[in-house]
Amino acid sequence: MHNMDAMMWRRFLGAALVGAALAAGGLAPVMAGADATAKIDNFTFEPATLTVKVGTTVTWTNEDDIPHTVVATDRTFRSKALDTDDKFSFTFTTPGSYEYFCSLHPHMKATVTVVQ
Repeated sequence: MHNMDAMMWRRFLGAALVGAALAAGGLAPVMAGADATAKIDNFTFEPATLTVKVGTTVTWTNEDDIPHTVVATDRTFRSKALDTDDKFSFTFTTPGSYEYFCSLHPHMKATVTVVQ
Protein backbone atom coordinates (compact mmCIF):
# COMPACT_ATOMS: atom_id res chain seq x y z
CA MET A 1 0.00 0.00 0.00
CA HIS A 2 1.35 3.44 -0.86
CA ASN A 3 1.89 5.97 1.91
CA MET A 4 -0.95 8.13 0.59
CA ASP A 5 -3.32 5.15 0.48
CA ALA A 6 -2.38 4.16 4.05
CA MET A 7 -2.89 7.71 5.31
CA MET A 8 -6.32 7.97 3.68
CA TRP A 9 -7.30 4.57 5.08
CA ARG A 10 -6.29 5.63 8.64
CA ARG A 11 -8.32 8.85 8.32
CA PHE A 12 -11.34 6.91 7.08
CA LEU A 13 -11.06 4.39 9.92
CA GLY A 14 -10.63 7.13 12.53
CA ALA A 15 -13.66 9.03 11.26
CA ALA A 16 -15.72 5.82 11.14
CA LEU A 17 -14.81 4.93 14.73
CA VAL A 18 -15.65 8.40 16.03
CA GLY A 19 -18.93 8.38 14.10
CA ALA A 20 -19.84 4.97 15.49
CA ALA A 21 -19.07 6.10 19.05
CA LEU A 22 -21.20 9.23 18.63
CA ALA A 23 -24.07 7.23 17.16
CA ALA A 24 -23.90 4.79 20.05
CA GLY A 25 -24.02 7.62 22.57
CA GLY A 26 -20.51 6.83 23.79
CA LEU A 27 -19.18 10.34 23.25
CA ALA A 28 -20.81 13.74 23.51
CA PRO A 29 -19.93 16.13 20.71
CA VAL A 30 -17.41 18.83 21.60
CA MET A 31 -18.67 22.24 20.66
CA ALA A 32 -16.21 24.50 18.89
CA GLY A 33 -16.14 28.22 19.45
CA ALA A 34 -17.25 30.31 22.39
CA ASP A 35 -21.01 29.73 22.31
CA ALA A 36 -23.28 26.72 22.73
CA THR A 37 -27.01 26.38 23.15
CA ALA A 38 -29.34 24.11 25.07
CA LYS A 39 -33.09 24.11 25.18
CA ILE A 40 -35.69 23.31 27.78
CA ASP A 41 -38.76 21.63 26.32
CA ASN A 42 -41.28 19.01 27.39
CA PHE A 43 -39.71 18.79 30.88
CA THR A 44 -36.26 17.94 29.50
CA PHE A 45 -32.93 19.64 28.88
CA GLU A 46 -31.65 19.11 25.32
CA PRO A 47 -29.01 17.93 24.93
CA ALA A 48 -28.91 15.95 28.16
CA THR A 49 -25.11 15.82 27.89
CA LEU A 50 -23.15 18.69 26.39
CA THR A 51 -19.35 18.85 26.07
CA VAL A 52 -17.75 22.26 25.55
CA LYS A 53 -14.32 23.86 25.71
CA VAL A 54 -13.16 26.14 28.53
CA GLY A 55 -14.41 29.69 27.89
CA THR A 56 -17.63 28.59 26.20
CA THR A 57 -20.83 30.41 27.05
CA VAL A 58 -23.84 28.11 27.17
CA THR A 59 -27.25 29.69 26.70
CA TRP A 60 -30.38 27.81 27.74
CA THR A 61 -33.74 28.82 26.24
CA ASN A 62 -37.03 27.77 27.81
CA GLU A 63 -39.19 26.52 24.94
CA ASP A 64 -41.70 24.94 27.32
CA ASP A 65 -45.01 26.58 28.22
CA ILE A 66 -44.27 26.62 31.97
CA PRO A 67 -41.41 28.09 34.02
CA HIS A 68 -38.16 26.19 34.62
CA THR A 69 -34.78 26.92 36.21
CA VAL A 70 -31.19 25.92 35.44
CA VAL A 71 -29.34 25.15 38.68
CA ALA A 72 -25.91 23.51 39.12
CA THR A 73 -25.88 20.84 41.82
CA ASP A 74 -22.62 22.36 43.14
CA ARG A 75 -24.20 25.87 43.09
CA THR A 76 -21.76 27.13 40.42
CA PHE A 77 -24.68 28.75 38.55
CA ARG A 78 -28.37 29.33 39.10
CA SER A 79 -30.97 30.99 36.89
CA LYS A 80 -34.11 32.76 37.96
CA ALA A 81 -37.39 31.11 36.96
CA LEU A 82 -37.43 31.23 33.16
CA ASP A 83 -40.77 31.82 31.49
CA THR A 84 -41.43 30.73 27.90
CA ASP A 85 -38.69 32.06 25.57
CA ASP A 86 -36.58 33.39 28.47
CA LYS A 87 -32.85 32.69 28.31
CA PHE A 88 -30.08 32.08 30.81
CA SER A 89 -26.36 32.11 29.98
CA PHE A 90 -23.28 30.98 31.87
CA THR A 91 -19.62 31.01 30.81
CA PHE A 92 -17.63 27.93 31.84
CA THR A 93 -14.07 28.89 32.84
CA THR A 94 -12.97 25.73 34.67
CA PRO A 95 -12.72 22.19 33.28
CA GLY A 96 -14.96 19.62 34.93
CA SER A 97 -18.35 18.00 34.91
CA TYR A 98 -21.28 20.21 35.89
CA GLU A 99 -24.52 18.42 36.71
CA TYR A 100 -27.59 20.63 36.76
CA PHE A 101 -31.34 20.36 37.26
CA CYS A 102 -34.58 22.35 37.36
CA SER A 103 -35.33 23.37 40.96
CA LEU A 104 -39.05 23.51 40.14
CA HIS A 105 -39.02 20.00 38.61
CA PRO A 106 -36.04 18.15 40.21
CA HIS A 107 -36.45 15.09 37.95
CA MET A 108 -35.16 17.24 35.08
CA LYS A 109 -31.38 16.68 35.00
CA ALA A 110 -28.50 17.16 32.56
CA THR A 111 -24.71 17.62 32.46
CA VAL A 112 -22.22 20.01 30.89
CA THR A 113 -18.66 18.64 30.60
CA VAL A 114 -15.97 21.29 30.15
CA VAL A 115 -12.64 20.31 28.55
CA GLN A 116 -9.44 22.22 27.73
